[in-house]
Amino acid sequence: MKWLLVAVIVACTTVGEVLQAKGMRDQGEVDDFHPGALGRVFRAMARNRTIIASVVCMGISFFTFMALLSVADVSFAVPATAASYVLETVLAKLLLRERISSRRWAGALLVACGVALLSA
Repeated sequence: MKWLLVAVIVACTTVGEVLQAKGMRDQGEVDDFHPGALGRVFRAMARNRTIIASVVCMGISFFTFMALLSVADVSFAVPATAASYVLETVLAKLLLRERISSRRWAGALLVACGVALLSA
């Protein structure tokens, strides 16, 4: 049961954060921080389907994490769900066409090793 919850968290977090990055790229840079301008940005984001889907995914991830904490220790839950960092790095490269340095790939590999140690 614990690993099923971890899988749901990792999947929803990964999809949510990739959608969030895509949605904010589509939205554009926020460079005007006056109240009226911020209101327009928030209204535009509230209509952006990519951002809405991101929020839904992150909500599912949050409530699934709460469920995981009811059956597992936090010392297991937090490191196990870190697998999302590895998947996010891969999807950032493949879907968002981000340039990933070798240092970042090494970091993702170290995270993957840590998650593997938990599963042993």
